[in-house]
This record gives sequence, C-alpha cells and structure tokens, in this order.
Amino acid sequence: MLDTALLISLTLIVLAMAMNVYRLAIGPDVPDRLLALDTLYVNSIALIVLLGLWLNTKTYFEAAILIAMLGFIGTMAVCRYLLRGDIIE
Repeated sequence: MLDTALLISLTLIVLAMAMNVYRLAIGPDVPDRLLALDTLYVNSIALIVLLGLWLNTKTYFEAAILIAMLGFIGTMAVCRYLLRGDIIE
C-alpha cells in the first residue's frame, strides 16, 4: 500500500515540477518566474523526501534540508536584487 501511495505522489510531484518549469520558461514577468522557481524548490524537496521514504534511507532527508536552506537564501537574494538593485548593503 505504501509503495502505491509513494508512486502516485512521486508521479504527481513530477507533474507539478513540469508545470513549474513551463511557468519558469513562459512566465510573463520576473515575479511570476521567481515564484515558479521558489515553488520548484519546494517540489524538489518533496520529491527528495519521498525518494528517501521509498529507498528507506536517511541521507535524502539531510539533502532535502540543505536544498531548503539554499532555496530560501537564493530566493531572498533574488528578491533583494529585484527590489533594491543590490544584494549586500
């Protein structure tokens, strides 16, 4: 039962990631693309966690935490650059 649920959720997350890549490429303006990139980070974290559950290892959870931190820092840097034109004050 768990394998079926993991397979269905992996499929749906990959589909969501494909839609995010489409929005990232076709987005009408920069904030839409930034939001698509941030959502892509969240979906990749969910994909890695589900893969860790499927393979029954703890290493993937640590990688998911690392990607979450890098995604947050990257999103904050791009937002600061778009708002102020400078990342570091």
